[in-house]
Amino acid sequence: FKKRIERHQRDRGDEWVNVEEEKAISSVDFPSGATVVLDCITLWLTNFFTDLDFDTEKSLAEAKLEWDRLIQKDITLLVVTNEIGMGVHADTEVGRHFVDLQGWMNQYIASTANRVTLMVSGIPVAVKTDG
Repeated sequence: FKKRIERHQRDRGDEWVNVEEEKAISSVDFPSGATVVLDCITLWLTNFFTDLDFDTEKSLAEAKLEWDRLIQKDITLLVVTNEIGMGVHADTEVGRHFVDLQGWMNQYIASTANRVTLMVSGIPVAVKTDG
């Protein structure tokens, strides 16, 4: 895994600034007008979910609050997330609750986005366009 991270960092290039923040993304001091790639919502939500003892409702509420603070910043935000509800169904109760959490948060993020693009086999499929 370490080699994968190192390769990803080399491929990214020096013009990228990497910021790692577990949950409080809005606390990062992004330059005004910056383009920010948030990768990925699934990992970010996992931090809420585990820290809040796998409570779906509390996790969703906290993630929404943080999201609302983040989108107030003067940045262009590109978000990577996973559509985990389209895959194999989780065989544990906690796994099924996380799938629900992910789906609800994806819906919330999409409702605030200007554009939503689903990537299928490397092909972009427009879900929501400018509006």
